[in-house]
Formats: sequence, C-alpha cells, structure tokens
Amino acid sequence: MAHPESPPALLRGVRSRAPGQSERREGEGREARPIGRRGCPFLMVGVAAPGAEAKAADKGSAEALREDRGATLLVGATRNSSPTGGAMLLRLSAHFDPQRDAASWLAGQPLAAAARGADADTFLESLETLRTVNVERNGNIVYTWKSTRGHTYIGLYDPNSQTNEHLYTFEKDLHVISCSVNNEKTLLAVSFLQSTKEVRADLLLQPVSKCLTLLIEICPINNVKVLKAVDSRIRVQFLYPVAETHAFPESCLLLISEDEYVEKFNIRVVKEGNSAVIENYSHLPKEKIADDFIWIQWDTLEQRLFYIVPKRSGDILNCVQFYPDKSSTLILEVPLEISLTEVGLKLVNLECDYYQGQETEPQPLNLQVLTSEKGNMCICYCIAPVNPGEVAYSVLYLHKGYSKTYTVALERTDSLQVKDLIFLNLDYYVAVFLPGHFLHLVNTQYPDLICCNFFLTGEDAKINGLHKSPIVSPLKSMVLDLSTGRMFTLEINKQALLQFLWNSKLDSDRLAALHCLLLHVGSTTEMETEIIKWISENMSTCITFDPIQEFIFASLYWRLCPEAVNLDKFLPYTSLVCWNELIPGITCTTHIISLPVLKVQNCKGFWKKLISNLECVKYDELNLRFSSKVVWREWEKLHLDKRTEGKRIKIYMTTVFEYAKKVLSNFNTWITEERLVPLLQDEDYKHKLLTGLMAAQLKDHLMRHLQYVGQKRIEEIAVNYVSKLLHLMYRMMENIWKKYSLDFWVFSLGQRGSSNEVLVFHFMCRMLRAAGEMCLPLPPGFYTVHTGLGVQCLPLCTLLLYIDQGVLHLTETCVLKLLKELDNTEKNEKLKLGILMRLPEEIGRKVGQLPDAPVGSTSIVQNYVKLLFEKLRNKWPSMSLVDRSSAQIEFLPLNYLIAILTEVDHQGQVASVDQGTVNVRFVEEVALKHTTMLLGL
Repeated sequence: MAHPESPPALLRGVRSRAPGQSERREGEGREARPIGRRGCPFLMVGVAAPGAEAKAADKGSAEALREDRGATLLVGATRNSSPTGGAMLLRLSAHFDPQRDAASWLAGQPLAAAARGADADTFLESLETLRTVNVERNGNIVYTWKSTRGHTYIGLYDPNSQTNEHLYTFEKDLHVISCSVNNEKTLLAVSFLQSTKEVRADLLLQPVSKCLTLLIEICPINNVKVLKAVDSRIRVQFLYPVAETHAFPESCLLLISEDEYVEKFNIRVVKEGNSAVIENYSHLPKEKIADDFIWIQWDTLEQRLFYIVPKRSGDILNCVQFYPDKSSTLILEVPLEISLTEVGLKLVNLECDYYQGQETEPQPLNLQVLTSEKGNMCICYCIAPVNPGEVAYSVLYLHKGYSKTYTVALERTDSLQVKDLIFLNLDYYVAVFLPGHFLHLVNTQYPDLICCNFFLTGEDAKINGLHKSPIVSPLKSMVLDLSTGRMFTLEINKQALLQFLWNSKLDSDRLAALHCLLLHVGSTTEMETEIIKWISENMSTCITFDPIQEFIFASLYWRLCPEAVNLDKFLPYTSLVCWNELIPGITCTTHIISLPVLKVQNCKGFWKKLISNLECVKYDELNLRFSSKVVWREWEKLHLDKRTEGKRIKIYMTTVFEYAKKVLSNFNTWITEERLVPLLQDEDYKHKLLTGLMAAQLKDHLMRHLQYVGQKRIEEIAVNYVSKLLHLMYRMMENIWKKYSLDFWVFSLGQRGSSNEVLVFHFMCRMLRAAGEMCLPLPPGFYTVHTGLGVQCLPLCTLLLYIDQGVLHLTETCVLKLLKELDNTEKNEKLKLGILMRLPEEIGRKVGQLPDAPVGSTSIVQNYVKLLFEKLRNKWPSMSLVDRSSAQIEFLPLNYLIAILTEVDHQGQVASVDQGTVNVRFVEEVALKHTTMLLGL
C-alpha cells in the first residue's frame, strides 16, 4: 500500500535524557524481593539475585560454592530424595525487570510528574503497560510504555551502566510491533499498528490493519521517514558490528515482512553540527536478502539470518551471514528431510509482541536453529505426537552428520500442547523444556553418549518463572517473558549441580553431572576438591564407569584444550567408548543425515569451526582422539618383551627418558606447597618408562594432526598433559590425606595402620586400578607409599596375595626401608621372607649385592636359600631323580648352609647375627655351588 514520503501529522517526536543518568538511582536496589509461599527468598525458588556469583568468585573457596544467599544448601552434607536437593538445576537471574530497573527512573520523569501528582493509581497503571520490544546485540533493551493521555513512549535500558534513556514519543496510542535502535543511537526504526485497541478487539473483521514502518533521526529529532506502509506486519532490526572497535558511519537496517521477503536498507549518517542527519534522505539504497521463505530466524548475537525456502526436492535451510563491514553472504544451504509447507509462517527471535502470540493460531511445529561457540549447529523441532501420552522431538546435529529423535512418555497429559515445548540455547547444551513435565539438557558437543545428557522430571524439572508465560530467547542463554517484559539470564546452577551429583542414584545422572561440572562449568580448584570428596565416598556405587578416570580425562581436557586450536578434537574427554544403558522415561533413535556444505570455504570464526567439525566426521572419531591403548602396546614391546636391542631402539629409549625427565621436572615445580603425601623419588625404571612413553606417544599423535602448531609447541603440550595428569593424581591423594586427617603422616613400617590409613590405602588401590586400566602413569613414589600402607594395614597373607596379584608393587626404596626398620621377631621374619621371595629380579639383584643387606637372621637365610634351590630344581627337572631316602641329603643346601653359617659365625669372619648383616649374594652362591657339586649337576 503506497504512502506519501512526508511523515504523518499524528506523529511528533520528543526525546530526552535522564538528568544524572550515569549516577546510581536512589532506591533502586539490586536485591530481589521475596516471592512464593511463606516469603521464601528469591534464590530458593531458582531465581538468583545479581552479584551472587561474583560473591562466590571473590570468596574463592568451596564454602562459597555452598552458599547461595541464605539457601540451606550444604554440598556433600545433605542427602535429599530429590537429586537437586530442592534447588533448581537451571537458575534464572533477573537481567532486566521493568519494575526494578525502569519504574524508579520513569517516576522521576517530567512526563510522569503530572500523572503521579494527580493520581498515583493512574501512574501505576501506566507502569503496567511497560513491555520489552527488542534486545540489541550489545545487550541494550528497548521498551515501550503508555501514559494515561494516550501517548506511546520508547525507552532504552543499558544493563552495563544500569541507566535508562528516553528515545522517542508518539502522541497517540499505538501498538508497537517491532523497534530497533542503531549502535550509535542516532537512528530509530519503529513498526507499529494504529488503533491498538480496535485491532486487538476485532482483528479478523478489520478490512485493513495498516502497519507503518518509520525511520527516525533521534540525535536530535530531525526527520521521520516512512519506509513501509502495508497491510502485513513488518519487523525491523538494525545490524550491529560484531567487532565494536569504532563507530561506523553507515547503518544497515533489515525489514522482515510477513509477505515473506527480507530487505536491507543501507543508511549513511553524516554529522551536521550536533545533529546526525541521513545522507541522501529521499532515496535510501536497499537490496533483497531473501524471499519466498516459510520460516525465518534471526540470530542477534552472531548477526545471522536463517530461513527455509520450499523447493520441489524438499525444503532448504539457508543462512545469510552479515559481516562487520556491512556486507552479507549466503554461506550455507542445507537440504532438510522435514516439510514445513503446510505449517504456516513462523518467525523466531523476531516476535516480541505478546498480543500477537495470543491472537495467532498455535502452530504444530516449533523449529529453531541453535549454534555454539565450538562450531556446533543443531536444528531442533518438535513432532506432532502419535500417542496422546507421549511427546517427541528431534535434534539434527548438523556438525555430526546424524539426528536423534527423543520420545518421552509423560506421567500425565492434562492440558498438553506441543507448542508449549521450549528449546533454549545454553551453548554447550540445548535445554528442551516442557513446563510441568520434564527438562532435557542435550549435550551438543558429545551427543553420541546419551549419558552426558540430563533428563529430569517432577520437581527437579522446574524452571521457576517459566511455567505459564510465553517466552522467547533473543540472546543465547537469555529468555524474555513476553507477558511481563522481564528478561532473565539462564545458567546452570553450580550448587544445584553439585547437589545433583551427591544425590543421584543413576550412573547416567552421575556421569552427566561430572561432565557438566568439569567441561561446561569449568574445572576449578574448589570444584575439583568437591568432586574428589564425592569420588572418595561413591566409588563403589558407580557400576558402568570409573569416576577417577572420568575426573582425570575431563579435567585434563578442560585445562589443555585452550592451548591450541582444534586440540579438543584429538584429546580424550572420557574413558567410555560407548554407552548401552537406557535412561528411564526416554527413548532415542538415531538417523544418518547428509552433511551440510558451506558455499564459502575461506571462513572465520564459527564457520571455520563448523568446517573443522565436518572434516572430523569424515573420519572415525575414536581414531582421532589419543588412546592409552597405543601406549600400552608400545610399553609391552619396550618393557615386557625386552626389545631394547639395536641402535634405533636405544635412541628412542633415550628420547623417552628425556621426556620423562621433563615431565617429572614440571611436576616437581608445580608442587611448591608443603607436601602432605610423603612421595619419595623412586628410581623406578617402569614408572619412568611409562611416563616418558605417554608424552612421546601423545606428541607423535598430535604431530600427525596439528603440524601447523609446530613441533616445539606440540612437545610442550604433550609434556604439560602428562605433568598435569600426575599433578591431578597427586591432588587426589592430597585431598584424601586431608579428609582422613593424615596431615602429619609419617612413612614408618614399624607400626600398625589406623582405620583412616586403611581407608586411604583402599582409595589408592582404586587409583592404581583406574590408572592400570587406562595405562596412565602415577606420581613418582606412589608405589612406595601404597606398599608401605599395605604393610601397615593388611594381614600378612593378604599382603602377600596383593603382591602376587599385582595390586602392590615392590620398589627398592620400600624393600630396603622394610628390611632396615623391622626387627627379627618371628612375625617380621615371615614378612621379610615373603617379601624376598617376591622381589622382582632387578630389585633382588640390587638388594643381594649390598654388603650390608639387612638379612642377618639365620632362619631367613635358610628359607631364602631353600627358595632359591626350589627355583633351581624347577629350572632343572633332572634334580627330581635324587634319592631322598637319606635324611642327610633330603635337603643338602639347608644342612650345608647351617653348618657353614655356624662355623663362619663362630670364627667371626663375618658380622654376627645380632648385628643383622650377612652377605646374601655370597651365601647364595656358596650354597648353590656346593649343592650342584654334591648332586652332580
């Protein structure tokens, strides 16, 4: 519908600023008021007061994680029936509340003074008309309100400075559909319906619903230009530069029409004194961006426009990317396997009109495109239910090449509508929320493992404040309540997540909480301390995964990935290869889909990451990620098979031990505080070999995929990875030491272990098992401390069984300490003999060659030589033919040894038994040589 270029006579612009707006407004407190039953604090019902997280960060302690503004949430202490312990897993924080952030400012405006003085109730009624109409990329919130005189006002709230600004006034009661202000605050675009009350009362019977779209100069008020005067509704949106380094002289405005087309106006603004004036006012350049679409979505944060166009072969998803230089490119085309032809026009993130949502018939399909900073792109849509008691929705993981359809059986079906299903972007997760029924947090980074998802029902699935009101999500992790105009930030509540970890009964819930805490929330020292406490008390309850392994891999993944681009694709984030367990209440089917093809290859930012993700899909992801099985195979070759001959092998072994030296040097540097765990620096060949081998293998693995990073940098990353692994292991030991009050523990083998030492010993057994299964090195001295605790805490038979089964590893340091510290009582002699009988060859050789080896007891020497002879007889089976009828030769070495020792001891040729020193190697050689001579072997 044509319209003259001159502005309508009904419009007159007024613009003002609040005096002293940079100052904090009096009485504008940031504390939320109590709501809910019995005046429960705001935080107790899932809405956080601003500043709560900052307070926790400033305290920098585990206690800060437990404190939530008066909420009685004790992490690791209370065990409620609800996994989240009564706290909401997703927490709302009031980002913009009209009553809190704008009402006090409006009350001080001259425009409201007369109304406030005449009738306070009348002024309050005008405040109730305040509603949010847009959220710009920089976070500024555009809102409108109406006065009792019938005027319509447009204001802006800056959440960074917490100030309000009056932009424009219409001296008529208008129904504002859409509104946007440019980055420089010089231009205002408004789309509105005239006669709001009439349109709202009888929309279908009106022959014409005239929509006007205006472009207004507001710095100061100069000109008003009519861009559109049509029957269909228009949405307006200024483009914002992604890199806000300086002000651009040109502004770009998008016009999205319900007539299924999008236009972009290029508006150049010039300065004339203190005024900002549109250049070439009569003719603004414009271009067609899209047309004939049946679905459209605006991505405010990333300045992207997604839209779906129907084709004969199927619907096509397109994406136009707008760049900081105001240019745009059709960058993506994706064929879809779903049809939207009969659904009707759907606008996403462009609809902030509460009344429009009430008047329009509900659509059977809710579809959204959600992206993340990791280069993930998902298409989420709900499916018309087949059974009345079920809800189905699909997530197309375009960055993975497959889709998953989830079907949820509902406990009740009262007042269920498919349109009530909400998709919210939390970057790392997609929150699928059906108010009053369930909350499903879908992990978009690792969708192949459904155990990394949260699926909550009942009280745990609540997001307070999002149960009845229609909402939209104009920015990532933010929601706008259309009915009240309130804006909330949505985040995962760390306190509730920790409580969820403590109270969960299912392995899938525990694993999801672990990964969320370590990979999404972020692995901090305080968080890791809380998780270690949980692991120490819940190791035996986890059946399908090892919590120690998951803690190690997830923490290392979080710490190391920022060190190089794409490093996250080649490091393991879990010890699990697959997950076959079912999650109660939900079923999942997987379908292979076609990979999207980008029309532009030389991309940056998100699109570059998406291309990288698509490249990884072409290969087996398990082969891309570093696996400890490679280390295990190489370790077997170098250690178990003794394949160390040859020049190349010797050079490689030298390199491996050089890496081990660097790793241990880093490890010792990081532990600067007083060591609670008395780790002794063992010269353990196997430990050093495994440590260096892991660093060498990781370096080779990363060099195959990240050659552009450089060999030196890759070596640093590999060394840091293994060093931090050892440090995490040590921190686990340190926290267990503190928990069981072994702060002043002395490594002494001559005393019996306490109950706390027994608990620490068994925890170290679990650490050893977890490391052994994944072929991970342990901190130097771990085996010595572990065996020492075993000597103190275990009965002799159990101790020897643990050594035989490989649970305890004998080290030279521990054996020498044991032989020196223990006296020659009968009990200790049995212990020493048992240890000597099980010494590894390399340690036994060293112990036996010591001239002052502490083996002075006659009975120990006798039994030790008996053991040696039995080994010799097993090696030479012909010895079994010896005639044993004679008592004199029944066991010749023992008889001969007794005689020799007695004679030598009496003659004083060696130290006496009381001195506790006998040359074991000398005794061994003499006894065996004489025996073989007598037997003729």
